[in-house]
Amino acid sequence: MNVLLACAYFTGVEILFRMTKGGLAYEASKYLVIVFVLIGMFYKGVSGKGYAYFIYLVLLVPAIVVASVTLTLDAKFRSNITFVLSGPVCLGLAALFCYDRKVTYQQLHKLVLYILLPIISTTTYLFLYTPSIKDRLSGTASNAALSGGFGPNQVSTILGLGIFCVVVRLVLKSPNIFLKILNLVLLAAMTFRAIVTFSRGGVLAAALVVAAFFGTVVLRLKVKRLIPLFGSIFLLVSILGVTWVVSSNQTRGLIDKRYANQDALGREKNDLTTGRLQLFLQEVDGFLESPFLGIGASRVKNKRVQETGQQLPSHNELGRLLSEHGLLGIICIFILVFKPLVYRANNRRNIFFFSFLAFWFATINHSGIRIAAPAVLYALALLNVTYEKPPIHRKQLKHS
Repeated sequence: MNVLLACAYFTGVEILFRMTKGGLAYEASKYLVIVFVLIGMFYKGVSGKGYAYFIYLVLLVPAIVVASVTLTLDAKFRSNITFVLSGPVCLGLAALFCYDRKVTYQQLHKLVLYILLPIISTTTYLFLYTPSIKDRLSGTASNAALSGGFGPNQVSTILGLGIFCVVVRLVLKSPNIFLKILNLVLLAAMTFRAIVTFSRGGVLAAALVVAAFFGTVVLRLKVKRLIPLFGSIFLLVSILGVTWVVSSNQTRGLIDKRYANQDALGREKNDLTTGRLQLFLQEVDGFLESPFLGIGASRVKNKRVQETGQQLPSHNELGRLLSEHGLLGIICIFILVFKPLVYRANNRRNIFFFSFLAFWFATINHSGIRIAAPAVLYALALLNVTYEKPPIHRKQLKHS
């Protein structure tokens, strides 16, 4: 359990370390998760049923060999390879460690709390870094000045994860009015800061994950317990509505234009995906160029530098797997998508299964695995959750 708690904490704190330059290295959190799960495997072992993830890790290796041939001489081989493969390797090892590993329902909530706490610190830092929103507005594009001076995409992603964690605490772990108010304040603060990054990916991912969570809860609850849940949903929607109005006011209406896919003058933009679709199509071209073994790890980014002079890494992990790993990448995608669903068919006790999987899928399609969060959340979906049975107290019979 300590291994999982450490992974959860460094998942939540990663962006704070990056934006403050307080970490050991830029990719430190992913490497630490890898180290923690390897230690866990050494002491606790792994489930034999998770062999598919070992195959997944093995299938990543040929792309390194291909890259040794295809990458240009000016490319930094080691740093480029580790940049694109640290995320997939982190995911594979974490999934291998977590697969069918037993945790209690209360321990699962503790993991969510350990992810949330450093994200609260990140939100506080954002308010201190940019107390005035109106002074830092610069059109409808993603705004680094409003994201702690760091990448808006990654900041909105981690805040989106924080929104999900707060919603979980609000619905399932707020037994009194004080905790309800506290979680509502945290929810409003995180939502506001996520919106004003002007990066839509994390906000839309949060909406998808929260919807998956409520869908799961509604199906599990008995009818008589649905009324309090619908009350929580109404309160949640009200708070989010007020937060959006405040965000619109603070951004002088620019955020409304951002989500309407317009520029600052109200003209509709041609590309809803802000260039991501073009990047994905380039990755498909890479797959067609070498469909069996792919064009090699990091070769997509290397080709863009050659052709355009721009350092544009992949934003879509599925497209990157296709182009850089070829047919082996397709097998990897099948493992990642279908193995959890097969596991779920036989084990339905993890209430956050679809939420964790939705976060992974949404994030890898707009941000890849730049941070540890999608890898760790994917792995947590594979946990075998047990529920503690309340003790039965039997009255002893007195012997006459």
